[in-house]
Amino acid sequence: MKPDDCRVPAERLRWTCDPALFDFETTEHLPDLEDAIGQKRALRSIEFGLGMEETGFNLYVSGETGTGRASTIRSLLRKRAKAQPQPNDWVYVANFKDSDSAVSLSLPAGRGSELAADMRELVEAFRTDIPKALESKEYETRRAEILEEYQAKNNELFQGLEKEAEARGFTLQRTVSGLVVVPQKEGRNYTQEEYEALSDAERENLEQTGKELTEKLNDVLRQVRDSEKATKDGLAQADRDLGMSCLGHRLDPLREKYAEFPKVLTYLEAVQEDIINNLDDFKPQAPQPQIPGLKLPRQEPTFERYEVNVLVDNKETEGAPVVFESNPTYNNLFGRIEHVMQYGGVAVTDFTMIKSGALHRANGGYLVIDAREVLINPFVWDALKRCIRTGEIRIEDVLEQYRFMTMVTLKPEPVQLQAKIIMIGTPWIYYLLFYLDPDYRKFFKVKAEFDSHVARTPEIMRDYALFVATHCRCEKLLHFDRSGIASLLEYTARMVEDQHKLSSQFMEISDFIREASYWAKKAGRSIVSGGDVLAAAEEKLYRVNRIEERLHELYEDGTIMVDTDGSVAGQINGLSVIVLGDHTFGRPSRITAQVYTGQAGMVNVEREVKLSGPIHDKGVMILTGYLGGTFAVEHPLSLSASICFEQSYEGIEGDSASSTELYALLSALSGVAINQGIAVTGSVNQRGMIQPIGGVNYKIEGFFAVCKSKGLTGHQGVMIPRANERHLMLNEEVVAAVSAGRFHIWSVETIEQGIEILTGMPAGVRGKNGKFPKGTLYYLVSERLGKMAERLRKQAEKQETKRKRKRKSAAASRTPNGKA
Repeated sequence: MKPDDCRVPAERLRWTCDPALFDFETTEHLPDLEDAIGQKRALRSIEFGLGMEETGFNLYVSGETGTGRASTIRSLLRKRAKAQPQPNDWVYVANFKDSDSAVSLSLPAGRGSELAADMRELVEAFRTDIPKALESKEYETRRAEILEEYQAKNNELFQGLEKEAEARGFTLQRTVSGLVVVPQKEGRNYTQEEYEALSDAERENLEQTGKELTEKLNDVLRQVRDSEKATKDGLAQADRDLGMSCLGHRLDPLREKYAEFPKVLTYLEAVQEDIINNLDDFKPQAPQPQIPGLKLPRQEPTFERYEVNVLVDNKETEGAPVVFESNPTYNNLFGRIEHVMQYGGVAVTDFTMIKSGALHRANGGYLVIDAREVLINPFVWDALKRCIRTGEIRIEDVLEQYRFMTMVTLKPEPVQLQAKIIMIGTPWIYYLLFYLDPDYRKFFKVKAEFDSHVARTPEIMRDYALFVATHCRCEKLLHFDRSGIASLLEYTARMVEDQHKLSSQFMEISDFIREASYWAKKAGRSIVSGGDVLAAAEEKLYRVNRIEERLHELYEDGTIMVDTDGSVAGQINGLSVIVLGDHTFGRPSRITAQVYTGQAGMVNVEREVKLSGPIHDKGVMILTGYLGGTFAVEHPLSLSASICFEQSYEGIEGDSASSTELYALLSALSGVAINQGIAVTGSVNQRGMIQPIGGVNYKIEGFFAVCKSKGLTGHQGVMIPRANERHLMLNEEVVAAVSAGRFHIWSVETIEQGIEILTGMPAGVRGKNGKFPKGTLYYLVSERLGKMAERLRKQAEKQETKRKRKRKSAAASRTPNGKA
């Protein structure tokens, strides 16, 4: 293949979009974009994951930032959710059996707030009805009857006992220890002297009678206690009957209304029982005594225990809920229990202070969270896995185990979880979780991967136009005409450096649309055209390329030495790429090679000083394999060679300069000069095949800028791998220079093609005699290597002769009289 056959024509240096491909004048007349652009694999995976109802088929949406992951998920979920049924409401009510807990109730959408309103109305009615009933004449009469009956029965018992005691010479007296039976004499108690004057028989008779009366007194007291208990029961029954008369006609309609919910009926029964047992709370409260100089808060009965805490209200929800939680902290995701400080600095809480989290609101629907945010917030990832594993959402105080002192709090019943969880994150986080967390594979079984670039097809190109139309319409930007869309598509192709693909980094594309609209508006135009898109690209480049311009100043004044004219043996212009955050540009570097006789092999200066990475070192070591396979046929490869990136003071990584280094090495071995107006990029394998590299456009444009500053001669250019032709999306200036013959692009497939372009001398092919033909570069290399090998062989023979003489001399010196 002749060198001219390797030239890349100007029409293949970039893809140019023809505005005539579009059937619209401006994007103003286009409809909105409905689906994601070119993400068939991701959309199919999402559809599968959302359709799977079995446990663990949650989704991880993977992709680079700005590829439309969140917006696509938002659009798909909203469409899907509208066709799905409303989920149930969730409420918390008091647990009257366990004050440290709360009961969770599930009700159809809208019924939770209804129950709360019903309970508020019920309590207000009780607060009016019960005090009236307690002050009614019927209630007072019944209580009086019960108490009178109790007093009458007690009086009858004590009167009978007193009569019997008087008849037997005793009386009942009340002491500190209670009622006692005391003997009497003439209507008074015995004195000590009178009692001691009694005979033994009289005293024994008195004691016996006292014992009998005492037993009867104890029996009477037992009857009195039984009567007191019966009276209390009677009063309680009266209160209960009163409560039932007030509650029955109020609660019965609620029982009928919520008859299909057994748990609600159980709760209403508990409410009824608690109200009956606490009727005194509904009575007017007496004023509390105040301490002079100190104002105490008024203590009144609270009826909050009868309220209903509506945790999740889906009354206004259309279809299934879709919740995007941008800050998935533990409390925001799983809910919390709030506390209030009361007088004296005491923190108290109850079930009304239970607050819902994003999982509660997404229950029955979809929860979308950011994977990185989930991992950086403490306790969230483990708690989320626990919820998925158990199918329950528990509201807990996560810091309880870390406190020095435990605090009284609630333990609410868990809420059943039925939600599809979707995590959005980068591929790096996906593989991190996949390999390091065994539970991840159980709970996130579906991966939907968004690509950062898509194949360019007519359908995709039209979808891009729809995307622009939608974006301009939503943000009230200037619309694009056909030339503006064509230039924008070319810009996206440049973003991915591929003539057959377009970028799907829609966040960056959206920003660029805004910038193009701004510059068009500033120029006084009402439509964004291709010129405005080019102006936006130039302005964007100008904002970030300060360091690149300063670097080119160093090329111009000769501080960084790069030749763009003439020929030098063992010296070549290599190309590298510098990435500085938001700006990438190419940098030419001088690469030199020195070859001399020796056996050190290939010495990579950057490797020796630890300025190169492993991939770069691998590329240099491949050169030894190529040289050995090509030239070490008749004699061993015996040489020492030093390869260096001149004026390089930072780390070097990648193998894109390996072919460049090989060209310099072949030039140094052959002594044939390399054209310094040609820069080279491309990696090489051990068989001499040129392999594709990245950043080809930046590299070409970087060397073109240096050549332009030093003067274009018409013989300058860049040599790239043939496989990189499809990646060419050069700027208009470089394409124009190539069209005018002032700059050239060559693409090669082998080292032999490349060395001929660089030196003007064919590489040569080994003939049947095993030698390269004269007049070829490889013939000169082979001859040079042969001479080196011969020189090393002779030097080795001389050294071996010297060693033999030394050994013979040493042996003679150990033998007496010089005889063996």
